[in-house]
Parts: sequence; C-alpha cells; structure tokens
Amino acid sequence: MPQQDNLSSSTSVGSDPSVFFLSGIPGLEAMHLWISIPFCSVFTVALLGNCTLLYVIKTEPTLQKPMYYFLAMLAIINLVLSTTIMPKLLSIFWFNSREISFNACLVQMFFLHSFFHVESGVLVAMAFDRYVAICHPLRYATILTNSVIAKIGLAALIRAVLIAIPLIIFLSRLPFCRSHIISHCYCEHMAVVKLACGNTMFSNIYGIFITLFAVGMDLMFIAVSYVKILRTVLSLASKEEQVKAFSTCVSHLCAILMVYTPVSLTSIVHRFGQLVAPHIHILMASFYFIFPPMMNPIVYGVKTKQIHDRVRLLFRRKKF
Repeated sequence: MPQQDNLSSSTSVGSDPSVFFLSGIPGLEAMHLWISIPFCSVFTVALLGNCTLLYVIKTEPTLQKPMYYFLAMLAIINLVLSTTIMPKLLSIFWFNSREISFNACLVQMFFLHSFFHVESGVLVAMAFDRYVAICHPLRYATILTNSVIAKIGLAALIRAVLIAIPLIIFLSRLPFCRSHIISHCYCEHMAVVKLACGNTMFSNIYGIFITLFAVGMDLMFIAVSYVKILRTVLSLASKEEQVKAFSTCVSHLCAILMVYTPVSLTSIVHRFGQLVAPHIHILMASFYFIFPPMMNPIVYGVKTKQIHDRVRLLFRRKKF
C-alpha cells in the first residue's frame, strides 16, 4: 500500500523519537473511508443519546434518585471514552492523519484505562443500588443518600486513577528504539509496549494482574449482589411481583454484558489468538469504545419507563 510506504519512510529517516504513527486498520487501508461511515454514525448516536440522557435526568424531578444518578455517571463515562478515541480515529480514516505525539499517546491511554475502571466501579455501584432497592426497600432512602452516592463516585474515580498511573509512568520511562508505528487505531497499551526495546515484563504482568484482580473483584461483587437479589425475588409471593422486581435489573444486566464481553474477548484474542487476523483484533478492540456508549442510552431509554416517557415528551415539544 502507498500509504504504508509513506508512513514507513516518514518514520525511518530522522524522525522525531517523541512522535508515533497510528496504522489504522492494517490490511484494510483502502476501505478506511467506508469503515468510517458506521463508526461515525455510531459515534453520533452515542453523543446524542448520552447527552439526551443527561439532560433528561437533570431536568426531570422524578428522576432525581440514586439509580439515575449512577446512570448519569455512566453516561458521562461513555462520553469521555468515546470522545477520547473517536476524533483521532476518524481523522485517520478521513484525512490519513496518523501522527500522534508520545505525550498525547500517554494521555489517551490514561483516559481509556482509568475511565474503563471508573465504568467498572459504577457498574458495581449500580448492582449495589439494585440490591438495596430489592432486598432492603424500606432502608433504600437512608442507605443511598446523596452524600453516599457522591463518595461512591469519587472512590471509583480515585481507584481508577491509582490503577492507571503506574501503567503510564512505567511506559513513559521505556526506551523506544524500534519502529514508531503503532499497529492500532489508537494508543492501545500492549501495541505500544511491543515497540519498546527495554524490559517490558512489569507492563505485561501489571496488565494481567489488574485485569484479573480489579475487574475480577468487580465481577465478583456484581455476582454476589445478583445472587442475593435472585434469592429475594424468588421468595416473593406472586409471579407478577417477581417479574416486576427483576425487570428493574434488566437494563443493568445488559450494560454489564455490553461492557465486559468485548473487553474479555479482546483480551483473550490479544494474548492467545495468534491465528486471528490483526484487523479483526483491532476492530474488536475499537468496538468496545463505540458500541456500549451507543447502546447504553438506548437500552435504558427503552427499558426505563420514566426515561422513555420523558424523552418522547421532549421530542414531541421540539417537533411542535
């Protein structure tokens, strides 16, 4: 490909060592413009959906409840994750703008890793919210006060920053004497680590440890919450009460699947899927940052009656 030749020549002759180049999707360079259409469409829907969700939660008094505060946090996280990756990704597809400074690369990586863990923490908080609402409904208002919700959100943010900082600091100190071409659409951690010519054992071990420990712990807390919820729901007298109670958890369960499934598949393919084509891996990795941000507002808008009614009323007014 001519684009690849230009990219290789630009990095081989006296190039700035602090500048890196994103390859986009290797093997599909000729299709970048066509690939940008669904990416751009999904990004637009994600922006519109999450901004609408935040507006509805802020302006509707009946939605000033813990469940919707956590949902607003999720919407903000979705906006941060999608806007961290999509503008640069679309500039690669549209303008072949592949250059990125190493510092900008580290900043992008920091936001991606930290806000993924914030999102994971918020999903745990939402599971706890459903547990209290179903298992201890009379104590719901006294347990999940506004101050408690703010502390939970702050704790999730601090934990995520503390997880991401060692990763970024160690990577920033590695020497990069090999190719500066990152075989990815964005500054994916392992794709950058592979370019280093120093000892990368810490980055590899730390990445695996965080995936198994932090994400594993979050999934364990979510599972424990839902085991307790299931026991309480099954103990209810009527089928109607059981369905009503469990229906309040459907949207959260969908959010969990949409967040953790792509991440798990990407991690498995990256470490064990040597036979998987590089463009498949890159598309799967990018899929995480565009699909959940688009789907979360849609799922909650469809499954949550208060949000659905408020959004419908909002668009009716605009149309009028």
